[in-house]
Amino acid sequence: MWSLKAWRRNRILERNPIDPAHWAEVCRRLPILDGLDEHEQQRLRERAVLFLHDKHLTALPGVEIGPVEHLLLAAQAQLPLLHLGELDWYRGFHEIVLYPDDFVSPQRHRDAAGVEHEWDDPRSGEAWHQGPVILAWPGVEASGSWEGYNLVIHELAHKLDMLEGGANGLPPLHRDMRVQDWANAMQSAYDALNAQLDADPDAETAIDPYAAEDPAEFFAVTSEYFFSAPDLLAEAFPEVYRQLTLFYRQDPLARLQRLQAEHQDYRMVENATNG
Repeated sequence: MWSLKAWRRNRILERNPIDPAHWAEVCRRLPILDGLDEHEQQRLRERAVLFLHDKHLTALPGVEIGPVEHLLLAAQAQLPLLHLGELDWYRGFHEIVLYPDDFVSPQRHRDAAGVEHEWDDPRSGEAWHQGPVILAWPGVEASGSWEGYNLVIHELAHKLDMLEGGANGLPPLHRDMRVQDWANAMQSAYDALNAQLDADPDAETAIDPYAAEDPAEFFAVTSEYFFSAPDLLAEAFPEVYRQLTLFYRQDPLARLQRLQAEHQDYRMVENATNG
């Protein structure tokens, strides 16, 4: 049966072919794509093209981006959606603004006593509800390795969290997932992380202590680790890792372990980390 949506999708892909050399460079710069099979690679390429057609990248003065850089960002944005359906998971915004460096975000908070506090918060990224995503380009360039840092995935996880309202650490779950299982796993880990930091604010936590800021940041940070340091996340919070495998319908830890078993370079990285 003819489908307008499929016709439009195929037309976009036909009109925007990816230079194989550009994609090869993207894969070279993004080790977290290692181990994807041929079908996954093809799907990721197509979704990167569709993402760039749908979203407008606004580069502020000081940011120079070409075709490879566009794909570099889009591939990281689409990796979390690789095994999700064709739903518009990134709906509600149309622009990604790229800053040449970290920026200052004005913050305002009214405490329990009714006193309003204002301050400037330095940031590498920000996601606005029903608004743009803001990314510092150096943070984008520093993302993509198996090192527990990915600015693109972190900020777009906030957008997934905001699909049904404000960010609260609960994205729209699939029908085969139970909200109570999600809440139990996330709350227990979040409480444990906060208890560790309450006991010692300078503690070396298993994941970025920024995850203890609030449930929304906990979801964004653990999503970031899920794709960029799945071994660390699974060891520290196995139930959180399990819930994220159900949500993203991926198992990056299994992929990383296959790479470590098959490639000497990955075994060397593992040994250096464990040492």
